[in-house]
Parts: sequence; structure tokens; C-alpha cells
Amino acid sequence: MTELDVLREVLNQWKAGVDEHEPKQVASLFTDDAIFQGLHLYGVGPDNVAEYYDSQPRGLRASYEILETRRLTDDLVLGYLAVDFSFSDRPTLPVYLSVIVRQVGDSWRILHYQVSRL
Repeated sequence: MTELDVLREVLNQWKAGVDEHEPKQVASLFTDDAIFQGLHLYGVGPDNVAEYYDSQPRGLRASYEILETRRLTDDLVLGYLAVDFSFSDRPTLPVYLSVIVRQVGDSWRILHYQVSRL
């Protein structure tokens, strides 16, 4: 798989979980030791990811564009993205997102996730 294929596989699942307000589904895409930095305090591991996304308003939607990729090692891929988070009751929030995904068995999981505002 190419770096783009790897990232799309994981990020399409992430987007579906965000769009459907399924925090546990989103959290299942992260490694047990994942460092997660949304727009609030950081956390480590899927429980923190689930808590963060559970606190997000219903109707939140994510759209993304992959801007850059790097294969760091055979089992690590870095992605740099532009993401628009849209809401039903406020303006769209454009951010940048950096992720590192790790191959775990036959699947890929998010090891590092960091959002920054434009």
C-alpha cells in the first residue's frame, strides 16, 4: 500500500466515526499508547479519544485533504492534512492535522494525532 492508501484507509474510518458521532468507533482507530491532541488538553490512549469525541456536538462533520505524506519506517506513516470541521450551529473550523499511523497486525492505527488552528 502507498502512504496515501494507508492514510485514506484510516482517515476515512475516522471521518465516518466523527460524522456519525460514534466516539468509541473513532477511539478504536488509535493505538493503546496514542498521544492525542485535539483543540483541548491532550490525552494518551483510546479512552481519552472517546471522551474527547463524545464531548463534541452532534452534527459535527469532518472533511479532509491530505497535503503531505512520509513513510517514516515500514510500519509508520506520517500525514499532514487540512481538515474542516463543520457544525450545524456555527461557522466551519479549518485546522491542520498531523498524524502518525502504525501498522498493528493487518491494520493501521493512529499513534499520534495533533490538531492546530490555522
